[in-house]
Amino acid sequence: MHRLVIQAPNIATQDLKQLARLSDAYQIDAINQQAFRLLGAHIDNDEAVADFCESNQLDYAFIPEDVAVNDIGLVVMDMDSTLITIECIDEIADMVGIKPQVAEITAAAMRGELDFKASLTRRVALLAGLEESALARVYDERLQLMAGAEKMLKGFQQAGARTLLISGGFTFFTERLQNKLDLSRAIANVLEISNGKLTGQVNGDIIDAERKKAELIAYREELGLRRDQVVAIGDGANDLPMLFEAGYGVACHAKPLVRAEAPYSINQVGLEGVLNYFL
Repeated sequence: MHRLVIQAPNIATQDLKQLARLSDAYQIDAINQQAFRLLGAHIDNDEAVADFCESNQLDYAFIPEDVAVNDIGLVVMDMDSTLITIECIDEIADMVGIKPQVAEITAAAMRGELDFKASLTRRVALLAGLEESALARVYDERLQLMAGAEKMLKGFQQAGARTLLISGGFTFFTERLQNKLDLSRAIANVLEISNGKLTGQVNGDIIDAERKKAELIAYREELGLRRDQVVAIGDGANDLPMLFEAGYGVACHAKPLVRAEAPYSINQVGLEGVLNYFL
């Protein structure tokens, strides 16, 4: 048996009743004003539920009824456009007036149209000569957490889960977010800086899709967890391998390709929607 979790800013009672009929659920419970769980839902009715939710702008997820939040031992997150609302490299580029050029490459990479390593190398090269202080300006003036991020993290952390922030972005930002949000571990690319300026190079190996997947597996095994005790959240094509490696791989406000392929998807609500799966 599964519970069917339905989420959106506004959910009509008649929609919940129709979903209960479509999924053969026997009970509707409110998690909060924007989230409901339908108990006893049949997952073999997934297609009808998916079509109805798509038509009515509702997020849905079939979750095994015997899974609770304290069963989740590890939450793995992408940073840009997932844990935070911006793409840091695009905002850094804006400091030198080249945001459109860089953002175009970022978007193509996130859609899976460009190799991530090659695209990042191209984008970072365009930043050569920029003052290091521009990074602090981006963090202070432009970086915002995704809606629901703190609520989600607090819920999982209080239940005992470890957290891993792994990003194709930069350690300048992940380290600050790790401290701010009390994250267990953070991994990202290191921008090379010389005489207070960006050189246009990255130190060491670039964090790509395979590295994200590998780090998830390594941390999961280190903690002695099963696959179904791991949640992973991302928005870009380079997040898909790690989403597939988790028991619950969630596309968060993701690109269409990622939304179509990811096992779970959050489009209508914030990151608190991931926590609601397990409440």
